[in-house]
Parts: sequence; structure tokens; C-alpha cells
Amino acid sequence: MSFYQRLQQNTATEREYLLSAPIIAACQRGDISLDQYIAFLTQAYHHVRHTVPLLMAAGARLPDSHEWVRGALAEYIDEEYGHQEWILNDIRACDGDAEAVRHGRPCRNIELMVAFLYHQIDRHNPMALFGMVQVLEGTSVAIALTVAEQLQQGLQLPEQAMSYLSSHGALDQEHLRFFAGLMDKVTEPTDQNAILHAARVVYRLYGDMLRGLEGHNGAE
Repeated sequence: MSFYQRLQQNTATEREYLLSAPIIAACQRGDISLDQYIAFLTQAYHHVRHTVPLLMAAGARLPDSHEWVRGALAEYIDEEYGHQEWILNDIRACDGDAEAVRHGRPCRNIELMVAFLYHQIDRHNPMALFGMVQVLEGTSVAIALTVAEQLQQGLQLPEQAMSYLSSHGALDQEHLRFFAGLMDKVTEPTDQNAILHAARVVYRLYGDMLRGLEGHNGAE
């Protein structure tokens, strides 16, 4: 079994916890409020804005033996740079206060998720960052395209309000293939364990964030 297959298999319980969040089924039915959508975009902004800094931090911490990984991180940085601004543009298109989001704080679960990843990179193993990649890109492929379509229809939103979800569903299909190939080159057990642990933690915290959107009334 390849490491990517093992990563999928050994995180199945945590992935199901995320995907079973009621808000996902509500989105697929088009049964979601504009306040909930803006609340989701708000939390997305607060983790996406850390994607490139996290990638840079991980690259700086890698040993020379992992130069091949540093090259992959450079590709990710090039692909991911500036995506947080897409989210703010979507919020503006929903008549939300993008600048308040920019200068605000995330919910506790996203704050913990980001802090956990920096801690893993700084104090444990920078390869743990790929646990986040497993969760966020895999989740995008699984739900983003269908959710984006149903959301847009249900809330009668313009295309300009859907750029983050719509683009990531298609874009991350390519990213996921790249990621799978990259993970199959990871052979060190310590690296594999770091990635598995991080994926499990991020699945749980991101799933808890999604559950927190239930009943959201637009208040921070």
C-alpha cells in the first residue's frame, strides 16, 4: 500500500467527521443563509491567509535531505499566493464587510488549527504541514463544486461571490494528483507519522468549525 493510500485509509474516521457536518448537507440542498455563507468565508480567510506563510515556514525548516520537498513547496506557494484576497472579494460581492474580516479574529477552532500547524513546523516536524494539505485540498475536491453550485442557486448570488469555492473545486483536482504523487515519495516513518497526526487534528478542528456555522446569525 502506498503512503497516500495509507494516509487516506488511516484518516477515514476523521474525514467522515468533517464531511458529516450538517452544514455540508444543508449547502447541497441550497438550505443555507447568506449570514452562514459569509461566516464560512470569514473563517476561510483566516486560515487561507496563513497558507503561504506556513509553506514558507515549513520550507525554511526542512533539512537538506528534503530539498525535493522544498521544490514542491515552492510550487504550492506560487499556486496559493493571494487566494485570501479572492475570499475578501467574495465577501464584498455578498455585501459583507471585507475589511472587518481582514482585521478581525478567527473562531477558536481555526485559531487553534493555525497555531497547531505553526507549532508542528517550529517544534516537531515541518512535514506535518502536508496533513493540512491532505484535509483542505481533499475536502475541496469532495464538496466545493457541488456546494458552490447549490449555494449560488439557493442564495441567488452572482459569480463574483463564488470565486473561492468555484475555483478551488477544479483547481484542487490537479493539486490532489500532485499531492498524491508527492506523498508516495515520503518514506521516512517519522515524516509519515507527522503527516498522519496533523491530518487527523486538522480534520477534527475544521469539522468543528463547520459545525459552528449551524444556526449562525451573522454575529461574530
